[in-house]
Amino acid sequence: MCLGVPLKIIKIIDQNNAIAELGYGNTLNINISLTPEAKEGDYVMVHAGFSISILNTQDAIDLLQVIQELKNDKLKNDNIKFHQTN
Repeated sequence: MCLGVPLKIIKIIDQNNAIAELGYGNTLNINISLTPEAKEGDYVMVHAGFSISILNTQDAIDLLQVIQELKNDKLKNDNIKFHQTN
């Protein structure tokens, strides 16, 4: 299964490259050649290092919240499994 992740462009380097924010101060160099109209401050859907679409800000925030909820649920489930004894 492939997954695209919403990221916020924080700096355009050139017409093909940008730096995007992953959250918590982490950044990623991405290729924006498929979304040439992307600009600093835009949220983009990134797959395999390529920006594949520009997202509405609210949609991006909603997606990031869902991803965080899924991550939290997985951590809870892993923790429960880890502590189970037979």
